[in-house]
Amino acid sequence: MRTVYLGTSDFAAVVLDRLAASPHRPQLVVTRPDRPRGRGRSVSSPPVADAARELGIAVLQPQSVNADDARAAIDQAQPDTVCICAYGALIKEPLLSAHPMLNVHPSLLPRWRGAAPVARAIEAGDETTGVTIMRPTAEMDAGPICLQRAEPIAPDDDYGSLAPRLARLGGELLVVALDTRPSFTEQPAEGVTTAPKITPEERLLDPARSAGELARRVRALNPHVGTYVELPSGERLVVRRAAAAGGAAAAAGVLVRDGRLLLSCRDGALELLRVQPPGGREMDAADYLRGRGAALAAE
Repeated sequence: MRTVYLGTSDFAAVVLDRLAASPHRPQLVVTRPDRPRGRGRSVSSPPVADAARELGIAVLQPQSVNADDARAAIDQAQPDTVCICAYGALIKEPLLSAHPMLNVHPSLLPRWRGAAPVARAIEAGDETTGVTIMRPTAEMDAGPICLQRAEPIAPDDDYGSLAPRLARLGGELLVVALDTRPSFTEQPAEGVTTAPKITPEERLLDPARSAGELARRVRALNPHVGTYVELPSGERLVVRRAAAAGGAAAAAGVLVRDGRLLLSCRDGALELLRVQPPGGREMDAADYLRGRGAALAAE
């Protein structure tokens, strides 16, 4: 089957690799324009552009996939199906109806429609998530479903461990859908939840929340976004791994108790297990405390 692939992220690059290894190798890959990334803000290509070039597949990076020239390029590839995964921009009419389309979405729709389904599932404490293959419509992630498969969320899963499993599953399911062309079923009206994009404000670990909520947020936003606490000095300490600790911390803010680095929160304390100081490398909290423990204890 002739395909065109629309995607941008690391997740979408994994799905592209699987699709390219199948009989449905894309004729064209469409992704977002290059943009500044990282601390240095150097301009770089999206992960899908890099993957497509390594695979020897033609790449198109329009400012808008809905523009006339982008739609013409997709038409010229004569796709039987346009495959979409984490493209990062809305696909509108007339492109939406111009070709049969399949979208890879990393949740069990209708739960977690939106931009951040993997993070929101971890943050909510879900025990199971999965991948859905569906037909995109004008309403975000509300189209009919043709395939779903569940994936358990382990108690120690963070985004960095769960997302790659879902990406591999998404690639497999997409190929199955193209091979077998299963029928579509409308999504149920019950059980709809949304997964909005992560905001910068959500990175701050708010001590007004419970320790369990904060531990899940750390897992949900690491390692790709990162979470942080504010130290008494005003510095931001990035938190890469944390766990709810028994008992109350007995004081507000970030403090050291019995050789442990703690954040006092609503119902007790969050133990900070792996941290990254400003301009420094990620390390165990014990290593951090060897250099800063006395200063923190005195603050």
